[in-house]
Amino acid sequence: MNLFLTMLLLLINGHNSINHSVQIKYNNLTIYVIISINPAFMTKFVKKDEINSEWFEIDAKGAVVGRLATVISKIIRGKNKTTYTPHMDHGDFVVIKNVDQIKFTGNKFQNKKYYRHTGYPGGIKEITPEKLSEKKPGEVLKLAVKRMLPSGALGKKQLTKLKIYSGEEHPHSAQNPKIIEISKLNQKNIVRN
Repeated sequence: MNLFLTMLLLLINGHNSINHSVQIKYNNLTIYVIISINPAFMTKFVKKDEINSEWFEIDAKGAVVGRLATVISKIIRGKNKTTYTPHMDHGDFVVIKNVDQIKFTGNKFQNKKYYRHTGYPGGIKEITPEKLSEKKPGEVLKLAVKRMLPSGALGKKQLTKLKIYSGEEHPHSAQNPKIIEISKLNQKNIVRN
């Protein structure tokens, strides 16, 4: 009770930041309680009205799938910003062109397997990246990025910011996307033959 009264008196006296030590005596036992509520040390979170998304464009010609996916997932989650907040979607949009020319290192293009289950007994299906890219050209990259995002509603919402196109043309030129050259970030991002 004494602690509550002390805090109340301090707040009434007009202290915005409380950093005091309170001594309470209880049956010959002294308890020291340090109260510290300072707005300067509280974590700053981005509010919804402060969020403004940018657009980025990446040419995936000759890019390694996993390395490209890490760059994309960081931008989509907003980890490239100083205001990164893990529980909010304030990442940027990413447009990928020439996705049909992405590469795997080693023999992963023929040997790697993606598994899915139909939900019925014995319904496990497998497919290689080679066959998957014949059916859906951008699905290999989309799966790689999806697995780097958080699972749940936030991850699904963030994945909608990824726009994948097979050729050079895309309908997002009106947004004036900033071009990111993946080869300049690291030389290993591009497969050299």
